[in-house]
Amino acid sequence: MEHLVRRAIAGDDDAFLQLMQIHRDVLYKTAFIYLKNEHEVLEALQEVTYRAYTKRHQVKESSFFQTWLVRILLNYCMDTLKKQGKLASLNEYVEKEESTSNPDLNLALQALPTAQRELIHLKYFNDLKVSEIARRLKIPEGTVKSRLHHTLKKIRVFMGERGGDI
Repeated sequence: MEHLVRRAIAGDDDAFLQLMQIHRDVLYKTAFIYLKNEHEVLEALQEVTYRAYTKRHQVKESSFFQTWLVRILLNYCMDTLKKQGKLASLNEYVEKEESTSNPDLNLALQALPTAQRELIHLKYFNDLKVSEIARRLKIPEGTVKSRLHHTLKKIRVFMGERGGDI
């Protein structure tokens, strides 16, 4: 896939469209977590596609392309929610269809600071390995493991206080 990203960065429109197709599901689900409205989600995807297309030459590392796309999407969603007056914090960042059946888990995730929610999102919702997370965040693998350990401990404490199970 890195070859496809390099082609897209170099100006290959077909490669860019293929990449957008590959990442469509992740972008859609992430946007829906925030916006919770089909029309707004589709609008967000259009805007993200446009922004990514016009700034694709700014991608410095091809292996970070998905992370870069998601960051553009998150910024757009945050701006949209701010304009609508719906943004108090990033509370719904890591909600996912599977976790909606467990409101206590949702509350635990919402209670985490942004950096910890992003770490959980990368590890458990995007299924990235510790080494990949370390590379994307530009921190040592040991730091990722330590932060994950502390974050999971916080979630366990929260769930224990609420009587829930992880």
